[in-house]
Amino acid sequence: MKPMKNLLLMGLLSALGAGGALAAERSHFTHFITRDGATLKDGDKVFRFAGIHAPELHRIEDDARGPCRADPRGWGQYFKWPTAQEQQNWIQAMVQTGAKAQRVYVLSVQQEFDKACGRETHILAPETADGMPRLNEKAMRVYDNMIAEADKQGLRLILPFIDHWWWWGGREQLAAFYHEKAEDFYRIDSKTFKAYLDVIRQVITRTNTVTGRAYYDEKAIMAWETGNELEDTNADFLHQTAAWIKKWAPHQLVVDGTYKKINSFALTDPNVDIVSNHYYTNADNNHPGQVTQDLRAVGGQKVYLVGEFGLLPGGSTERHYAVDCSQRGQPGRKPPAGLSGASAVIVTTAASTGIRSRPGHYSYHLPGFAKEGEANQEQAVVDLVRTAAAQMAGQQTMAPLPKPEAPLLRETTSPFAINWMGAAVGRSYDVERAASPTGPWTVVGRDISDGVNEWNPETMVLFRDDYRQLQLGHTYYYRVTAKNESGRSAPSNVISVQHSEENQPPVVTLEPALTTTQDQGVELTASWQDDGLPSREVKVGLAARRRWLGAFLPCRSGSNPGPGLRRQAPMR
Repeated sequence: MKPMKNLLLMGLLSALGAGGALAAERSHFTHFITRDGATLKDGDKVFRFAGIHAPELHRIEDDARGPCRADPRGWGQYFKWPTAQEQQNWIQAMVQTGAKAQRVYVLSVQQEFDKACGRETHILAPETADGMPRLNEKAMRVYDNMIAEADKQGLRLILPFIDHWWWWGGREQLAAFYHEKAEDFYRIDSKTFKAYLDVIRQVITRTNTVTGRAYYDEKAIMAWETGNELEDTNADFLHQTAAWIKKWAPHQLVVDGTYKKINSFALTDPNVDIVSNHYYTNADNNHPGQVTQDLRAVGGQKVYLVGEFGLLPGGSTERHYAVDCSQRGQPGRKPPAGLSGASAVIVTTAASTGIRSRPGHYSYHLPGFAKEGEANQEQAVVDLVRTAAAQMAGQQTMAPLPKPEAPLLRETTSPFAINWMGAAVGRSYDVERAASPTGPWTVVGRDISDGVNEWNPETMVLFRDDYRQLQLGHTYYYRVTAKNESGRSAPSNVISVQHSEENQPPVVTLEPALTTTQDQGVELTASWQDDGLPSREVKVGLAARRRWLGAFLPCRSGSNPGPGLRRQAPMR
């Protein structure tokens, strides 16, 4: 499935470690994650996990910009690359809420509408007709940093190569490079399959520009997945792909990235370590019984991964987890053969950049926000995942959140547009103002949330100071503190802002003058612009002059088209 924001993705895993090659930078990890039968291990310890997962950790769907009209598919989104700060923040949020591993989304593939939409991808078209696809160095440096940051903070990664679907560009777009069809991707004598294998080689043998290590030496990479929901996977395709991955990455695991079924040929392939399935209502398999059925089919021959499940309310999600976690990590109880862990997917886009989910789709924000995420039971779902992580570790309840670290206050030119990058596990924030950089400080904003869904950074801000409390021409200093149930952070960095915005009257624009008769009305359309000061509220209406009818309508400020106002003929 496409990485929709309200997906719950679940990954079931375990692990052993093997020694890594010499690296330019010391790894956080001692061992690779490896497989012992149907169990994953980290060294000699069984590796199980439950946690939060971000499919957009290496490429952001820029929903705030809306669809690209140059893309006739209608869905065609804009994208952007996350900053190193954002990647660090998101991974920290996952780890501090109990995650040990996560599965990200695929590598994006160039397609015909990208140029018109200004979109960049990981995989570029070949330079010659029979050439191989190329990796976009700019995109791969973002990928490099994701891996490096995961290693630094102790998070294992599952990395799929190519998508069955077209959302980010997938097999269809790869085949288009060679004038072949999407189904040729699965045919091992096709040019598309040859290109797919070469992409795998290029990625695995890449040298990470941050760590100095080859990808095949990155212990943070737990597993390579053949792709996302490759539902037409056949025995020849999987056999050659898995062997090819193992040739270049002998110390890392291989996942059969299929969909809707367990491939019997995967269970006997010596190069396949993990088998996977995804669970959705439209596939008629989104229930705990299917997990049990798949486990029986696997029969303890491989590690089993529930790669995705979602679009479920909290109670149904809990029943899914009950199948996976009830026997795991409990003293004296043996886990189901092959079932080793669980990971839930979340999108955690920082308030400094913002995210606007499409109608019907949601973002889950860590550490969970009860009020803002009420529509998709966000707090219940996040707490469920944290509890599952604790049970995987043999504990009965989830550990308390750590006290948040200081947020990062962004520079601004206006006291009415103050934003910050939230602390990884901060639930709310207090804003303080002072007349000097050293204080004394006055709290001017309390319990501010950065967990808002449908956040649009072009039109929304986290905090606006009170115009009536400020003096024109004066310089003010601000800092922010993060809070959660475990305590308060240290104050953020301090920024200075000179107040230079004098309140201006709204500017109203009407259509050109119109004429009417005594017994007919004419509709006038008005628009207005306002500076949003001293507040965002604007009253719009018709004045009751010269016996004209009128009414006032409360409206939000900004650059807005006015309501359709019908100006009636004068009364006589």
